[in-house]
Amino acid sequence: MTLLVAMTHRAGDLTLDVQFEAGPGVTALFGRSGAGKTTIVNAVAGLLRPDQAKISLNGTVFNSARTCLAPHKRRVGYVFQDARLFPHLTVAQNLDYATRFGAKPKGRDHIIEMLDIAGLLARQPASLSGGERQRVALGRALLAAPELLLMDEPLAALDGPRKAEILPYLERLKSEAAVPILYVSHAVDEVARLADHMVLLSGGQIVRQGPLFDVMADPAAIPLLGVREAGAVLRGTVVKHGADGLSTLQLAAGPIQLLGVLAPVGAEIRLRVLAQDVLLSLERPTGLSAQNILPVTVTSIRTGDGPGAAIALNAEGDALLSRVTARAVSSMGLHQGQQLFAILKATSVAQSAISAQAG
Repeated sequence: MTLLVAMTHRAGDLTLDVQFEAGPGVTALFGRSGAGKTTIVNAVAGLLRPDQAKISLNGTVFNSARTCLAPHKRRVGYVFQDARLFPHLTVAQNLDYATRFGAKPKGRDHIIEMLDIAGLLARQPASLSGGERQRVALGRALLAAPELLLMDEPLAALDGPRKAEILPYLERLKSEAAVPILYVSHAVDEVARLADHMVLLSGGQIVRQGPLFDVMADPAAIPLLGVREAGAVLRGTVVKHGADGLSTLQLAAGPIQLLGVLAPVGAEIRLRVLAQDVLLSLERPTGLSAQNILPVTVTSIRTGDGPGAAIALNAEGDALLSRVTARAVSSMGLHQGQQLFAILKATSVAQSAISAQAG
């Protein structure tokens, strides 16, 4: 299933001009407010007719010079920032509403079980928490048997605990629902846990797109991601859990120990490592409290007008990113192709940055 989007549209001061392809899995549209993300998903949903566009899903043309398919004929599910449940209907009635326009419920019991909403069916939306309302909205969208799921900032209105509550459900949705997802967000942590492909937007233009693991570790993406949010996403396998709370993960470049890993032994996970938490050494260090030391090779160095520098690293095929000072680049004589050692504290990767889905 492939979504093709090529569109130009003028909305106020924003001139949107984008072209991208979204395949299976989760494609994240990422950018600051006003970058054009919601305009794109509204065009895909048929809620907005672009000035010029060619939008198609698996060969079905949504928009072209001659065509603008009605929203209810697009087989697209849409989950908004606010759940938009019908307040006068129960949860069960909200879910059943998805079938009113000819869609046939697909795996109703499985969807209810996957989202853990069986205990909510008799309740009214007003009695639900924010996370519960979003899970019901997800269920309603899925029960329409969509061929594509659009999610526009679905967690933005939730506080930290509610956001942490619903993220595992989104991870499970990604792995079990088998529906391509176009996911809009300006939260790096959400994208790092969920996305397979990433499209970076700024001022209505695409400035970078590609596999998540490549885009997140690209020094050129730092201005859009933010200096404190920049970092790489790595894949690993859980090897063992220690009695002291430390878990051993096997990465391509070697084993590391982390706190807060809840996945079982043998599980494949992904983890986000912030660039500011990766130290570099010319030689393998000894006598450090930090035990995670990985051999790496410098692939590029990016410096700007400020005192910082971003160092792109290859860790046996995994892309890693380190942020150091320009003075350190000079004093260490850092250069492309140089072999170094990257150092990572076990406590530097937060539990929220570890996902049970490696995808």
